[in-house]
Amino acid sequence: MEIVWRERMVPGEPEIFVAWQEGPGDRADGAGDRAEGGGDRADGAGDCANGGSDRVEGAGDRTLLAIHGGPDWDHSYLRDPLHRLEDRRLLMPDLRGCGRSGRVPEYHPDGVVDDLVRVLDAFGVERADVLGHSYGGMLAQRFAISHPSRVRSLIVSGSSVLPVPPDAFDGWVERDEILARQEDPWQREDLTPEECVRAEAFAAALANIWRAEAMAEYLRRLDEVRFGGDWVRQLQSGTLVSPRIPDAAQRIAELGIPVLLVHGRYDMTFPVQLVEPTLEAVPEACAVVLEDAGHMVHVDEPDGYLRAVGEFLQGAALQDRLELGGAGAV
Repeated sequence: MEIVWRERMVPGEPEIFVAWQEGPGDRADGAGDRAEGGGDRADGAGDCANGGSDRVEGAGDRTLLAIHGGPDWDHSYLRDPLHRLEDRRLLMPDLRGCGRSGRVPEYHPDGVVDDLVRVLDAFGVERADVLGHSYGGMLAQRFAISHPSRVRSLIVSGSSVLPVPPDAFDGWVERDEILARQEDPWQREDLTPEECVRAEAFAAALANIWRAEAMAEYLRRLDEVRFGGDWVRQLQSGTLVSPRIPDAAQRIAELGIPVLLVHGRYDMTFPVQLVEPTLEAVPEACAVVLEDAGHMVHVDEPDGYLRAVGEFLQGAALQDRLELGGAGAV
């Protein structure tokens, strides 16, 4: 049965835009939702969460909440391959100040956490599996630590639990060369902050994608992202608080929930070397390192990424390591 992307604005201050996929058991009667035109469809099956106009009993734990990075991006670059997951509802909000969500005078990661609670409440979800990519990975950790009763499991994708040491990439000549050639749009006076964010995303493509074969698809996704500039304005003012919690590893370990780290071997933003010490610090964690992937691990190796996430969510491989095709030792 085909699953179509639907859209909902979650009320509040600010309003939060959510793109979501319903399973065949969902009964969306159109209250507050509309089907998105233009054809992102996938085959799948799943139960829906208990609540709202889409109430179906007994499936609140079959929801994956996916948190995008940036933060001045939107959710759309994360859709594929997550839209191919089976047996669960997928919720993909745009963070406050991003994409089609509302704006506020000041941004703080705790405000995002509050928004995520509102999203789950709006869909009647008591506990969700939570995935965060890049900056969103740190937000996902913050959400799990501050609202443990709402998180069934945690997936940290292309991000890190431990802080990145200043010398983490020392000696990686290829990375140094790529970054040295990268254009810096922030030196241009003719661009708005929104235009700079967009230009920087395209300029950084070589640092974010490892496989040359994946580049065209990545550039296509970037072309569809609704870039913003609200968060970067606050960053430039020096008042933006980091989403990272200093003792995140210890506090996540205390939660006792399943944790999956999905990482690209050639991630030039969050070093793969942090995976092993994270596994030592968080006993419930397991990891998949995809050997032919960079920071945008889900674009470089979509099939391996989907398998890692899918098997984890099914509870099929929650040991010290996941042995998957295309994955390597950490």
